[in-house]
Amino acid sequence: MNKNDSKHLITSESVTEGHPDKIADQISDAVLDEVLKQDPYGRVAIETLLTGNLVIIAGELTTSAKLDIPRIARRVIKNIGYDRPELGFDYKNCQIQTNIQQQSSDIAMGVGQYRKEQPEKIGAGDQGMMYGYASSETKTLMPLPIALAHSLVYRLTQVRKKKILPYLRPDGKSQVTIEYTADGKACANTILVSTQHDPNISQRKIKKDIIAQVIKKAIPANLLSGKTRILVNPTGRFVIGGPVGDTGLTGRKIIVDTYGGVGRHGGGCFSGKDPTKVDRSGSYAARWVAKNIVAAKLADKVEIQISYAIGIPEPVSINIDTFGTGKFPDWRIVEAVGKVFDLRPGMLIKNLNLRQPIYLKSSAYGHFGRSDIKLPWENTNKAKDLSKLLK
Repeated sequence: MNKNDSKHLITSESVTEGHPDKIADQISDAVLDEVLKQDPYGRVAIETLLTGNLVIIAGELTTSAKLDIPRIARRVIKNIGYDRPELGFDYKNCQIQTNIQQQSSDIAMGVGQYRKEQPEKIGAGDQGMMYGYASSETKTLMPLPIALAHSLVYRLTQVRKKKILPYLRPDGKSQVTIEYTADGKACANTILVSTQHDPNISQRKIKKDIIAQVIKKAIPANLLSGKTRILVNPTGRFVIGGPVGDTGLTGRKIIVDTYGGVGRHGGGCFSGKDPTKVDRSGSYAARWVAKNIVAAKLADKVEIQISYAIGIPEPVSINIDTFGTGKFPDWRIVEAVGKVFDLRPGMLIKNLNLRQPIYLKSSAYGHFGRSDIKLPWENTNKAKDLSKLLK
């Protein structure tokens, strides 16, 4: 057999906070955070659309909170860096339209009647299946390709905001292709960075600066080699960006938000949804469970699926796949998970303290594997309990 036959490639992408889809996610989550600050039991389902100089914010709210939604949106846009007219889109001059109504009373029946007093009886806010994943290949227990893709765009934003590369503009993307060999070794096959920039900067300078200040700062040296292909702004120019260059919409970067295509996705997005929506809380719970399984050394990698029915607290099903790396049969790990974790939505909200305004911070650069912010679903506080139960 040819040695090359045992190699395989996996690619993941990420985007900066100035990407139009991510602006939309951040506005939606900023509205959610403001509701939770004033009314922890408020129910929120907010979608944002951006195109050209127009921002449309629509959805459902059931809350006692007093909100100035256009002001919230403008603050987010300003903090991202769309702060001057020459960008084509800026916080002062953009048009903002809102269309907000109350949550359907039919949906509210399943989640609203127990509130604080009986969280164990709160039903799921919708049906659906949610996935969680963890792998021992990185310290954060995330797949390596998405971890590196996030690292690149996070660094890209840092060098822009700190004015290390002052000619950069807010929009940008990364893509990382990792080559794996049969003996488990990994290296960077291709690194791609696309960044919006001022019009008077040469592509030669941009590439040189991005390699030195972004790629070599974000990618560990042991993963780079002379064979690594590096692409910077491969079309040759990226001046027009943000909502002027592409329409943005809440929830369109669900693979960026999760595991970069390594592991499955149930299809529901996170941003703009309060934690009674299991698209969000159920996915966070699945990551929490998966991470604790790997942290307990019960498997080297694991994917978990949890499914719910609207209005019913208990999960319909729980399934675990350790891809042959489990130290115990998968069914035994499922049994242990059922004893250690309470996966009813109300209890997840209580045990993970999900009614706090933490969502804007998580809405760019990934909801999982973050080392720059503390997120409750990233805790490995149940690893010992799992180990004891199985061993």
